[in-house]
Amino acid sequence: MAGEFAGKVVVVTGGSRGIGRAIAAAFAREGAQTVLAATTQKNLEAAADAIAATGAPRPAIVAGHLGSLQACQAVYGLVKETFGRCHVLVNCAGATKAGSFLDQPDEDWIDGFATKFFGTVRLCRLLWPMLKEAQGHVVNIAGGAARTPDATFLVGGAVNAAMLNFTKGLSQLGKRDGVNVNAILPGMTETDRVMDLIRQRATATGTTVEEARKAMLEKSGTRRIGKPEDIAELALFLCSPRASHIQGTNIAVDGGATPGVY
Repeated sequence: MAGEFAGKVVVVTGGSRGIGRAIAAAFAREGAQTVLAATTQKNLEAAADAIAATGAPRPAIVAGHLGSLQACQAVYGLVKETFGRCHVLVNCAGATKAGSFLDQPDEDWIDGFATKFFGTVRLCRLLWPMLKEAQGHVVNIAGGAARTPDATFLVGGAVNAAMLNFTKGLSQLGKRDGVNVNAILPGMTETDRVMDLIRQRATATGTTVEEARKAMLEKSGTRRIGKPEDIAELALFLCSPRASHIQGTNIAVDGGATPGVY
């Protein structure tokens, strides 16, 4: 529905590249004023230019490492001072690392939780009053490793599992306050991030990048690698009136790769 989000303010973390950028572009296409937050100013500017070039509202941008409280406060400050409202928060920032468990340092674990988990927690807390006033939506982008642990991706599995628990718990507050809170679990998706993971897994298993990529596809049993737009379309739906009765749900977009019932 063209213009479905006209007049709405949508915050997307990790919005400069990959899945986050596709989600931001989809909301902007539907008329939303987007706010993109990510680490690198150059990437944010490129994303904003590309979205504005389509005729959509130009995104506001905030550069900063969302693993810090200060960066999260900067996002909140821009939204509050510039727009005074927030209808949707999409938490997509965070690049947890794959690797051999015995070789991964504490820093990989600390950084993984700092950006993806604590960044999500802080932004939900900061923006919640505006989301409550708008009767809005939170969509947390987690990952399939939350449900399917992998010895070469223990950081990502642990962080994403925490994301799902947090999402479910926060949805209980959402029921009271009128904020829908859900999570999307992308499978293997065509992004720079996934290529980094494939390289990390190749190193951890002593294989080539192409062998690691083939092994991941064979393990998933899927027909193709997902596209960022696959995730973006579900995010739009979850934040629309058509999904008003979907609350506290974790939905996989992985071509059927998740083997279990849960």
